[in-house]
Amino acid sequence: MARPPAQMLAVGDREVRISSPDRVIFEATERTPAITKLEVCTYVATMGEAFMRAVGERPTAMERWPDGWREGMRLATGPQDRGADGFYQKRLPKGAPDFVETVQITFPSGRTAEELCPTEPAALVWAAQMGALTFHPWPVRRPDVDHPDELRIDLDPQPGTGFADAQRVAGVARELLEELGMRGFPKTSGNRGIHIYVRIEPRWSFDDVRHAAIGFGRELERRDPAVTTAWWKEERGERIFVDYNQNLRDRTIASAWSLRARPGAPVSTPLTWEALAELEDPRDLNLTTVPDRLAAEGDPWAEMDRTAYPIDPLLELWETLPGGELNWPPDYPKQPGEPPRVQPSKKVAEHWDEQGNRIDS
Repeated sequence: MARPPAQMLAVGDREVRISSPDRVIFEATERTPAITKLEVCTYVATMGEAFMRAVGERPTAMERWPDGWREGMRLATGPQDRGADGFYQKRLPKGAPDFVETVQITFPSGRTAEELCPTEPAALVWAAQMGALTFHPWPVRRPDVDHPDELRIDLDPQPGTGFADAQRVAGVARELLEELGMRGFPKTSGNRGIHIYVRIEPRWSFDDVRHAAIGFGRELERRDPAVTTAWWKEERGERIFVDYNQNLRDRTIASAWSLRARPGAPVSTPLTWEALAELEDPRDLNLTTVPDRLAAEGDPWAEMDRTAYPIDPLLELWETLPGGELNWPPDYPKQPGEPPRVQPSKKVAEHWDEQGNRIDS
């Protein structure tokens, strides 16, 4: 059977070629009809201006699902996981059009890569044509890729909790930010979680911003027993985990307006605080509903760049609240003062020194 012909999609002053436009990317659900590749690309084009406020000039990894997404499909856990259906692409593939720009970033290992750096909506539509459903931007911009301009507070529901729990904790987080003289901008994660972004002055390192997130998380824990910063899952319980490590170099969160690889093409959707409090089911925010919502209500994040905040109040919380250093992700080098990288239930105290280093017997 012959393939359907490619279709050209107008994006600003450009036309982007969409191959296999009728390919089903998301199967129908009780909320949404089947969604084709052309509809995904059209969604990205329609949301172009708002998308650019979220990812413009930022190093951006692409979460690609070349054959679309279905229940049971799996995202690769690393470069050697070749049997997966989806994967993260951090280096721009060869053959990209000339208008698709890049920026060099440095991974924790010291290796470098030329990563997608969107400068116009057509670049995002091209990425969607290549199977990218979710965009994962760094919290930095191209002029200075070593100093984040975003603090990202990731409220991650643990087993036994759900969106309503994250919703309530987000309200406590809002109050705390306001007490600290900061304005947070919330969005749904596209699943059960909630992300809160704060525009910050780009003069601190990734490590500093991570410590700021720990300080904030600890104060949130102090105010609300349903919050935890425990790195080990066995210690979190039925609470909302503040994932402080999402602020590290090469750690990213799905961008505002990104589709997620889940049933019904849900969207990680920016909301006002009032709209977040009223939302009953984040699955209602999907490819079929979000463009009309944006057209009717505008971009709740449009003012984010108006004020950039210093993180000194958060670093003061990090320095004054008890607890010390917390665990880093396993692919990072061991850090000074870091606790042992072993599950607490498997830890034998005499095998570790006070700095968290294993003692060879």
